[in-house]
Amino acid sequence: MKKCSLLFVCLVFSLVAMAQKSVISFDVKEHDFGKVNEKDGKITYVFNFTNKGNAPLVVNRVQASCGCTTPTWTKEPVEPGKKGAITVTYNTSGRPGVFTKTITVYTADSQDQVVLVIKGEVIPIPKEPVASASKVSK
Repeated sequence: MKKCSLLFVCLVFSLVAMAQKSVISFDVKEHDFGKVNEKDGKITYVFNFTNKGNAPLVVNRVQASCGCTTPTWTKEPVEPGKKGAITVTYNTSGRPGVFTKTITVYTADSQDQVVLVIKGEVIPIPKEPVASASKVSK
């Protein structure tokens, strides 16, 4: 009988331990910068998230879809109910036109990844007019 009770207690503790999980929840998963000027260089947006689980949340890795997008993130564990952030910087220099970039967020507790999106349109730097050869004075 003692063995059965001990086994039951171990089973209950195992189930409770497995139920401890962090859950990342973003306020917004997509941001549209709209029209931005190439001459402005780097543009930044902060994606805020909350740990809606019952265990500390650790963001292991954040990966951008290209080298023109740089993410930084909260490195310390985010306690249940607390907030963290993923800051994304996009470099507009030399990249005129419409863009859509993804940022994938990997957490320690979940095999699911969260995909964030930034998009917009980079307006090119106006070209300088080239002086005509006929207007060159002697």
